[in-house]
Amino acid sequence: MFKKKGKMSILAFALLVMMAVAPVANAMHVMEGFLPVSHCLLWGAVCIPFLVLGIRNIQKTLKDNRKTLTVLALTGAFVFVLSSLKIPSVTGSCSHMTGTGLGAILFGPCVTSVLGLIVLVFQAVLLAHGGLTTLGANCFSMAIAGPILAYFVYKILKGMNVNKKVTVFLAAFLGDLFTYCVTSVELAIAYPSEVGGFGASLTKFLGIFATTQVPLAIIEGILTVVIVIGLETYAKTELKCLEF
Repeated sequence: MFKKKGKMSILAFALLVMMAVAPVANAMHVMEGFLPVSHCLLWGAVCIPFLVLGIRNIQKTLKDNRKTLTVLALTGAFVFVLSSLKIPSVTGSCSHMTGTGLGAILFGPCVTSVLGLIVLVFQAVLLAHGGLTTLGANCFSMAIAGPILAYFVYKILKGMNVNKKVTVFLAAFLGDLFTYCVTSVELAIAYPSEVGGFGASLTKFLGIFATTQVPLAIIEGILTVVIVIGLETYAKTELKCLEF
């Protein structure tokens, strides 16, 4: 019992160490001031219902079983670490892994939206990664849209009795890619092309993102499977409480 808790603590500490050494760059999600004010307000309003449900779900989950708190914290650290490692991509944005697929699989998309918002605030304030005015847009793409797809992919494949490792990989992989599809939509709406309008702009953003995001999504899928294997080894009780 104590041995397992010790190993879980070591795993959590390793992620926190990775967090501490994560490189700081000038690249961002959608950077501060890049979106029109009306767009910032709109995306922020869209996020509110998901965040409210997420807070309620967190309270219910922890009330039912406090043991899941360690896994919740570990999931948040995983999101922070992966989303802090970024590569400059489209002007005003960047490519990076999200880590939110793990949260969606374990806790559902609404809880993941809260974790993602916390991570985005810390990154905007401490790492100049993203921005406070673009918080709603970044939250919707990374912490809501991506996790929703990852959650449904996981549930559907699990119901079809697909191999669990394959299921986890595909959920994290597709959730990551969908995040950047949504980010591309956000940017295309804000900056439609002079020739071709929204469609041409969206095609351009998606094409540029794809070159960097596809390999990153594959890596995220693999890392998520590795973390799940570790949790299945050292946190079986907590996973049972989450009905994983």
